[in-house]
Amino acid sequence: MIVCSCNVLTDQAVRSAVSEDAPRTAGQVYGCLGCSPQCGRCARTIKKIMTEALSGAGGGPAPDSH
Repeated sequence: MIVCSCNVLTDQAVRSAVSEDAPRTAGQVYGCLGCSPQCGRCARTIKKIMTEALSGAGGGPAPDSH
């Protein structure tokens, strides 16, 4: 899914940058992907994706609690 219309960034690209380069801010994610923020509307979504990816909730199977 496209999360940044200005730079045409997908959620997968953001997840990949988070897992490979370990950026700590949305601004660093843009840098890892070779671009810079434009309008800023996607920053909240990028932060949410970062949080999900870092907590392991990035869409993989849920861990077994047994």
